[in-house]
Amino acid sequence: MISIVVPAHNESSVIARTLSQWITDPASDEISVVVVCNGCTDDTASVAQGFNPAVRVVESDIASKSHALNLGDQISSGFPRIYADADIVLSLDAIRALAKRLELGDVLVVAPTADVDLARCSWLVRRYYGIRSRLPSSREGIGGSGVYALSEAGRRRFGQFPDVIADDTYVRLQFGPGERETLPCVRSTVFPPRSVRQLIAVRTRVHRGTFEVLQRFPELRVKKGEANNRALFALFREPHLWPGLLIYCYVNIVARCRATLASRGGAYHWQRDETSREPLSADSVK
Repeated sequence: MISIVVPAHNESSVIARTLSQWITDPASDEISVVVVCNGCTDDTASVAQGFNPAVRVVESDIASKSHALNLGDQISSGFPRIYADADIVLSLDAIRALAKRLELGDVLVVAPTADVDLARCSWLVRRYYGIRSRLPSSREGIGGSGVYALSEAGRRRFGQFPDVIADDTYVRLQFGPGERETLPCVRSTVFPPRSVRQLIAVRTRVHRGTFEVLQRFPELRVKKGEANNRALFALFREPHLWPGLLIYCYVNIVARCRATLASRGGAYHWQRDETSREPLSADSVK
């Protein structure tokens, strides 16, 4: 049985959109879903419980994604095991495709390719993602698609999820490039920040998360894979891309500076984007 773990913190506006993609009527015994509501102050749990008995809901007072992932692992028993953010859209067919790829045994972790929904984003955010789509990082689903799947052998690669900001980065770097794969024909839909201000906040979290993982686990640096720098510099040969490149560089320079300063400050306040969590109509996610 395929196990899916969904950590959820105040996701009442989007959790139904995510779960409804997986739940068939009558409920299938093909998958087992555990939603771990961590530190929620809204009705995320009650919304998820509306999908019973196909979805098991666990509540914790501790607002921590890593703690939620570990709780989900304790309850789940099946493999492959899929870890999915509560605000993405991933079809049941995509879940099956991820599981089927892992069955071959030559890779240990897989992820879909991210489709970035820019429908309600500002012009500046659209330009940012227009540049990002041309870079190697956009083809790395483990960390960009909001979901990754581990085989049983892959899950044995590490113990509990450590208390880090970027669990996906930590997981990705457990595996060399030949052991992980992003599937181009399998897609998940992610919803980015709609404004540059929120985009910078999210990118600050991403950079700080990467800094933290590499500082705490320096042995993982050798598994980073292809960097963006060479591809980014090559784009400057195309003048029509300069406006987007200016925005892309500005966002990431500011975010990296903020992440560096924040890393020296000790305590971390999770920078979460709320603009992307406004629910969409059913037609918009088809």
